[in-house]
Amino acid sequence: MAFKPANNIQDLQYFGEFGGVNPSISDSSTYTFLSAKTMFDTFEGNADGCYLYSRHSTPSNLYLGEALAAMEGTETANVTASGMGAITPVIMQLCGAGDHIVSSRTIYGGTYAFLKNFAPRFNVKTSFVDITKLDVVEAAITKNTKILYCESVSNPLLEVADIAGLSKLAKKHNLKLVVDNTFSPLSVSPAQLGADIVIHSLTKFINGSSDTVGGVVCGTQEFINDLRNVNDGACMLLGSTMDSLQAASILKNLRTLHIRMQQHSVNATYLAEKFEADGLKTVYPGLASHPSHALFKSMMNEKYGFGGMLTIDVGSLEKANALMELMQEKNLGYLAVSLGFYKTLFSAPGSSTSSEIPEDEQKEMGLSDGLIRFSIGLDADIERTYRAMRTCMETLNIL
Repeated sequence: MAFKPANNIQDLQYFGEFGGVNPSISDSSTYTFLSAKTMFDTFEGNADGCYLYSRHSTPSNLYLGEALAAMEGTETANVTASGMGAITPVIMQLCGAGDHIVSSRTIYGGTYAFLKNFAPRFNVKTSFVDITKLDVVEAAITKNTKILYCESVSNPLLEVADIAGLSKLAKKHNLKLVVDNTFSPLSVSPAQLGADIVIHSLTKFINGSSDTVGGVVCGTQEFINDLRNVNDGACMLLGSTMDSLQAASILKNLRTLHIRMQQHSVNATYLAEKFEADGLKTVYPGLASHPSHALFKSMMNEKYGFGGMLTIDVGSLEKANALMELMQEKNLGYLAVSLGFYKTLFSAPGSSTSSEIPEDEQKEMGLSDGLIRFSIGLDADIERTYRAMRTCMETLNIL
């Protein structure tokens, strides 16, 4: 039977302490025990259902984690204070000095900076490869490799990872396949395609209102227990704990994710098709011209489409900046980083979200100066939006 992520979210039912339709928010940093032995057992990790200290977990965080695990179809999940607060502990938990990672070369700038600049301090090295070429990925694997790391749909070039193919490689070489699914919640379910660990920045589509940051690690009970272990768990010891109020807020927004993703996808598809027809260099997985269009189609949960992210190339940074400023002036969205907001957000990745990547490497991976990354909003009248965007482009002689 087909995997239906939104049904899994809908089927979760939590009652608040007084019968509320939303679960009660726990605003305690520490928790009492009725017996000293239970406290000892909890420190040893043997007392299910007991709360110890909010850096470890809280009821609110567990509700959200359970919902996200249901969405991804994993045994459980652990929520964190940010997307990077999910990514970095996973890497630190799986790798020690002398270990090696094979990563996609097109990933979020913060992840790239961590792998390239920070992890080597602990003698953890990374090879960055074209994730779309499985032979190149396999050639980069060494006897010290522990992780294959990629994004389902990469930031910002929208390259699509063959998760099933990468999973076969990971199993063959006894590696963990870690997939960041931030760009494609509901559309792609990496754990169903063989990913061992699925990460999201909850800041983006899942929360959807650009009012908080958060992250999640979805995986096996064993791995999540390891992350939370009081003695050597990276989430516990590095302290990237989500606040209970934020967890409760994100859980409420998660309930409408299926409706929002459908609208993001419908609007992005419409604009991508129009932009491409206008002769703009447009990248969107929903276009037949996208090199991985068929691959994405084979992986996706069809109802949720090809996602809300697209890029166009307007030829130069000057033109990109002028267009973004004009679109913001005309109330078409915001010149801002991040994604998944109600309104459209646009930025030039080379000088923002991917600025951690050196210029020569940006060029090598095809990240050009004139590239604009769009996170398409929930506009009710996308035809009107297109006409206004086209007018801006004509004003600046881009079209």
